[in-house]
Amino acid sequence: MKLTSKQRAYLKGLAGTVHSVYQIGKASLSPEVTKAIEEAFHTRELVKITVLKNCMDDPREIAAALAERTKSTVVQVIGKKIVLYKPDKEKPRIILPLA
Repeated sequence: MKLTSKQRAYLKGLAGTVHSVYQIGKASLSPEVTKAIEEAFHTRELVKITVLKNCMDDPREIAAALAERTKSTVVQVIGKKIVLYKPDKEKPRIILPLA
């Protein structure tokens, strides 16, 4: 899904109030972590992830890999924080502004 700058800004504003749901540590991006994040999209559309200091991988690379594996969109990567968005197909809870 391609987001416009207006939609991305709206999601960034919403992400400011969301707490990190998952942490990625030394084991980096394991299949278990990917599956857990994918399952998180069943209950929420916006997921925030923290990359811990002991993880040697680049947060931007982790974000891109997670977005590809979970079929979501990277909203932002700031430092060690990743925000992903995946709209619910049946009942979307976040209504994005029009382009």
